Amino acid sequence: MDKSSNITAFILLGLSQNKDTEVLYFVFFLFCYIAIWMGNVLIMVSITCTQLIEQSMCFLLNYLSLSDLCYTSTVTPKLMTDLLAEKKVISYNNCMIQLFTAHLFGGIEIFILTGLAYDRYVAICRPLHYTIIMSRHRCNKIIMTCCIGGFVHSTSQLLLTVFLPFCGPNEIDHYFCDVYPLLKLACCDTHIIGLLVIANSGLIALVTFVVLMLSYFFILYTIRAYSVESQSKALSTCSSHLTVVVLFFAPALFIYIRPATTFPEDKVFALFYTILAPMLNPLIYTLRNTEMKNAVWKVWGHRVPLKGGKFLSSFCFR
Repeated sequence: MDKSSNITAFILLGLSQNKDTEVLYFVFFLFCYIAIWMGNVLIMVSITCTQLIEQSMCFLLNYLSLSDLCYTSTVTPKLMTDLLAEKKVISYNNCMIQLFTAHLFGGIEIFILTGLAYDRYVAICRPLHYTIIMSRHRCNKIIMTCCIGGFVHSTSQLLLTVFLPFCGPNEIDHYFCDVYPLLKLACCDTHIIGLLVIANSGLIALVTFVVLMLSYFFILYTIRAYSVESQSKALSTCSSHLTVVVLFFAPALFIYIRPATTFPEDKVFALFYTILAPMLNPLIYTLRNTEMKNAVWKVWGHRVPLKGGKFLSSFCFR
């Protein structure tokens, strides 16, 4: 049997085959995509145009918002277009590009979230050395490392997939090109490749999640001797970040830490880290951050006096 690939395009089955349901989905995701752009651009402008850019936490958050925009833009526009299209077709080349870019920006986001956890650990556990450790030079190195890590991750995912033979069928049971749905279509034994995907995506997600949880364990251990007021401030400063971590990592771990199998529920779980988390990130961070809210008003011409300046100089998030 000829194992060479003769597939030039794939058909994405999407979220539903019902036209009325697809129209409702389109309206919902259009709202989500507009909210993602408005929220994340608002955060980036508010940070860049104010003194918040000088604070390491806000500096990293600025890049998190940028990665959110890039990440969701690799998936959401195609999803919305397909919801109104008769045939949800994607060419082989565009499928590989989508897989690469989704894992590139997804990987960058995971590593930036880890960098944010490190920033909170230093701020709370080593406050006297915070400004020295989290210098602008260190922050730039963190962002550079995140980009390199995301590129290495996405390149390895692409190399595991691009040489697979696809002989038919060509229907992908998903709304975007991802590794596991493509492995299901390959006309060869993909057991070893599936294990390599787990070792790549699964272990990256698991290890970074464990590191994040350890950082919060050390934070909780450190603040146990603090006063009740200081404990409240320290916990509040981390709660928004922890919420984002759970929203992003829980569904990602469900999908990538198991053997190379696909379930219908995967599409729903993937919505959390491709669309819902990027949409909720600005809302979570802004509502939990007095200084960020003041900065937003200031950028748009409403000057609101900042409160708690001494505390906020060390902790961007309250």
